[in-house]
Amino acid sequence: MIKIELERVQGDYGFDAKDEQGHTVRIDSSPDNGGSDYGARPMQLLLMGLGGCSGIDIVSILKKQRQPVEGFAMKIEGERETGVVPALWKQVNIIFELTGDIDPDKARKACELSIDKYCSVAETLRRAGCSLAWDVVIKAK
Repeated sequence: MIKIELERVQGDYGFDAKDEQGHTVRIDSSPDNGGSDYGARPMQLLLMGLGGCSGIDIVSILKKQRQPVEGFAMKIEGERETGVVPALWKQVNIIFELTGDIDPDKARKACELSIDKYCSVAETLRRAGCSLAWDVVIKAK
């Protein structure tokens, strides 16, 4: 079982969340909701988790295929439900940006495998009703 500790350390809503290895993430509410901009919002962290989960998958797949991933970045945008509480993510758009002499078909397939098969965060979002759309951009080095 995974264990996380969370402690309020800044203002009313500024928390440090720590995993068993001591890695810390700062969390806060928006200033509009009484936060002090101490850290990322919880729903932003979910999209960051999607990026990390999928990024690990894609780089791992392409490394196994001996594709030279010299750079990797993602742009993630999301839209949440409006007028309801809780407000879930309803649409997330992802642009995968890979740099290197990478076969475009292998890059596309790696991204597809991550989003549709391997990434647990993507599946969590999908099961909550979120639609995920993505595209791949390859930049030559």
